[in-house]
Amino acid sequence: MRKLLFLFALCTFSQVTYSQQLENRKEQAFKPGEELKYRLRYGFITAAEATLNVLDSDVKFENKSVFHLVAQGKTAASFNLFYKVRNRYDSYIDRTELIPYFYTENIREANYRRNDRVRFYQDQNKVVGNKGTFAGKDKTFDLVSAFYFARSLDLNNVRIGTRFTIPYFLDDEVSELQITYMGREQVKTSIGTFNCLKFNPSIKPGRIFRKDSKLYLWITDDGNRIPVKAQVEILVGSVTLEITSAKGLKY
Repeated sequence: MRKLLFLFALCTFSQVTYSQQLENRKEQAFKPGEELKYRLRYGFITAAEATLNVLDSDVKFENKSVFHLVAQGKTAASFNLFYKVRNRYDSYIDRTELIPYFYTENIREANYRRNDRVRFYQDQNKVVGNKGTFAGKDKTFDLVSAFYFARSLDLNNVRIGTRFTIPYFLDDEVSELQITYMGREQVKTSIGTFNCLKFNPSIKPGRIFRKDSKLYLWITDDGNRIPVKAQVEILVGSVTLEITSAKGLKY
């Protein structure tokens, strides 16, 4: 379950590209008070729920003001008897550059427990985690910060077939993810129908995914750039993540 939630997050984030030199828009796509809610479905069964919040913060890193981002995921009531999940991820990002300074994970999955604290030193391309110091890259992200950074990019001139890459820190290592822009599509959800940008992130086969598994993501083609749907094929069937609520939007 944790890997599926991470996968959704990563594909959302990876609109970023450095080789293409994409620039941030003059206005960010979000503001404090925004709240997004999602449900994760396996077939017709709701397996989990997720919430994303943008908060104001009085905390400063390197004498710079930050936004406090909070992502929480939990299994639905029907799944708690089999595998109970209560996860929380916090990220503190620069209010202007939207890059992370500090990130924490509080993982509670059945009997498994994990608490991570990660400090990003962006000017030194260095990441300090629970298990030591790691070499980062130009603008290395955690899961949550990458999502909000990507939403504020200017993608107006992106062409179909363009491939992007983003560096991220997860599970005590810095990795990269590739994603391909597929074009525009209209997507119907429980809260409305949206004109969207469609992406196809790469995934690695393994315990959950087949060698030929496909992953797709749809993001609103408007000022808010909200991910409204993600769908991935697994060994048996498919998993879909859909938006259920959006409050406090900037646009």
